[in-house]
Amino acid sequence: MFWKTLKEKITTVSAFASIIVFVIVAFEIMIMISPFAFFFYSVFNPIFDWLGQYQATRWLTSFFLPHMILPPTLFLKTIRIAGSVFFIIGAVLFIVCALQVYLGKLFKWGIADKGLYRYIRHPQYLALGIWGIGMAILWPRFIVLACLSIMFILYYFLAKDEERRMLKLYEKSYETYMSDKGMFLPKVVEAWFSFMNHVVPKTSLRSAIVSMVIVVIVIGSGFVLRTITLHSLPLESNANITIVSLLPEDISRDANAVNIILDGEREGKIALSADKDYLAYLMPADYIMQGMIANTGGEFHLYKQHNTIAMIVEWVLHPFEHLRASPALHMAKIHNVDPSIARRHHCPLGINDMSMDCNTCSYRRVIIDEVQNETGKRLSGSDLFSFGTIRTPRYAIDLNTDTGAIVNIVAVEKATAWANVPTPSI
Repeated sequence: MFWKTLKEKITTVSAFASIIVFVIVAFEIMIMISPFAFFFYSVFNPIFDWLGQYQATRWLTSFFLPHMILPPTLFLKTIRIAGSVFFIIGAVLFIVCALQVYLGKLFKWGIADKGLYRYIRHPQYLALGIWGIGMAILWPRFIVLACLSIMFILYYFLAKDEERRMLKLYEKSYETYMSDKGMFLPKVVEAWFSFMNHVVPKTSLRSAIVSMVIVVIVIGSGFVLRTITLHSLPLESNANITIVSLLPEDISRDANAVNIILDGEREGKIALSADKDYLAYLMPADYIMQGMIANTGGEFHLYKQHNTIAMIVEWVLHPFEHLRASPALHMAKIHNVDPSIARRHHCPLGINDMSMDCNTCSYRRVIIDEVQNETGKRLSGSDLFSFGTIRTPRYAIDLNTDTGAIVNIVAVEKATAWANVPTPSI
């Protein structure tokens, strides 16, 4: 009896601990744009450093969906929007179900069989799963998926344990309830998966097999999405430089931007090595998240801007606002001016052209990273995003993609605005 009670307590504590760990890992994106970022990373970044030391684990710090780049295909856009939808629906359902359970305990209503419990036995855990999937899409780092798979496994066993206790407490009434309702999905839907009872027989190894299946499905989906993402990126290569546009409307500017960079190299304005490979990001000069690529100035250190809540709301409720908006919009918000004239007085490139339409501005910023890998193999195209590659910021170059004029060339420090914290590459 003692060991059984201890096992139940360990299962419960582990399940709740798993969601705490998941929240900490998944909410990294919210913390990293807050003033508490460096307090968080003083504890968390050593874990990233440790994972990055080994080939078998360094993939955990990588991303499997676009985060800085606007999703370039309808499929990837749909996935990103689904992330916001799942996040909101899961959170709302969890709160509703939690209130029902705890109010039921307070007022001694007996078995929770009203509301969503009329259809499934564990809607609260289903809500947590939906919310977790949404969170993993919003911050698509592989380590989030790994934690999510562990959370799924522990809550599956916690649900099983709860049902054993409910059967002891309510006996026939709960047994009838179990036979009528599905575990995590309505009975009719769960019937579609009845073949799994034959695939995974009820043996002593069933728990281990179920756990392995969950891990393979959750983490495997991340690898599939990463492959789709890398094959969907709008890449343009010339010589040893590959450029990617953060906005789809800039794809037509890629070839010109690469040629301008190569011309600048030939003229001695830019020092690039012929035996190294480079990844260039093309973006508006005031692109709000460029600090994740290189340290281009304090205005792009998001944790210093004290607008964390507004950015989180935008990130969840307006999935593409931080990328899709006109190039001058964020700058206009910061300076509280009309976006149509923002660049005339607050242009980050110092341009004050009264006749210029900000929405058709041809000036862009290119951030160039030197990319290396342990094998020494030359890289180009999507290979530049491979696991284990090291990106070192080299230049931030402001140029006119129409005229070919280079406005500014700045050699940036060899770190992002978050120092050595692994940041998204896609």
